[in-house]
Amino acid sequence: MDRRSGRSTGDMSKGTKMGSSESGRTAKALNCGAEFPEVVPLNIGGAHFTTRLSTLRRYEDTMLAAMFSGRHYIPTDAEGRYFIDRDGAHFGDVLNFLRSGDLPPRERVRAVYKEAQYYAIGPLLEQLENMQPLKGEKVRQAFLGLMPYYKDHLERIVEIARLRAVQRKARFAKLKVCVFKEEMPITPYECPLLNSLRFERSESDGQLFEHHCEVDVSFGPWEAVADVYDLLHCLVTDLSAQGLTVDHQCIGVCDKHLINHYYCKRPIYEFKITWWSSAQSLGWCKF
Repeated sequence: MDRRSGRSTGDMSKGTKMGSSESGRTAKALNCGAEFPEVVPLNIGGAHFTTRLSTLRRYEDTMLAAMFSGRHYIPTDAEGRYFIDRDGAHFGDVLNFLRSGDLPPRERVRAVYKEAQYYAIGPLLEQLENMQPLKGEKVRQAFLGLMPYYKDHLERIVEIARLRAVQRKARFAKLKVCVFKEEMPITPYECPLLNSLRFERSESDGQLFEHHCEVDVSFGPWEAVADVYDLLHCLVTDLSAQGLTVDHQCIGVCDKHLINHYYCKRPIYEFKITWWSSAQSLGWCKF
């Protein structure tokens, strides 16, 4: 009990905590309603930038414009810079677009696109989508959209390769993949007799033609100009993007007898998935 004030020390301590909490809320409220300086110092994940307030507010429907509208609280670092908890490696490219419409070089397009998504900068997103490699990726995805279960089959390739490598204690694993564009496989000597792979047949015959090749994963058929080699390139690209080393070669055709003189001529490819390079293993063995 404090005899001079008539208050207990517990009450005084409680009052101090409440005062501190209230002052924190007051500072936060002042930050929300405060006017920002014309020149704004920024700390983006430890990287320092300085720009005009008008640059940050250039496009109204962006995250940056909303943050610096005065409606939201923005923390500051010890030097008074406004802090955004985001990797600042490519924030300079974002600022350059807001300042003068400059676009990043091709090698940084993907990384800057992610930043533009985070800060919701629609005009930058639109322009980046019309640059390579994003423009080409849109075309590639349009083709892959015709492929049933492409992503599922891609994951299956990785999982089968992983299980076989683990079971055999091997650096790599091999598996068979069937890639066929046409719906109706036929033997080579029948091609001159048919103008199309789609010809009339009875329903029972159709069931006989429908079969699964003895492979680990199968892709096809599809209707597009892109051919088998285009799909193979997509497979290698997407597997390599996961850090895998991929080799493939055609090892023949299915050659399964279907009906009468019809045999399946879908091409079979052997995929070799390598989980680590020999150079890495040699590096690990150094003492």
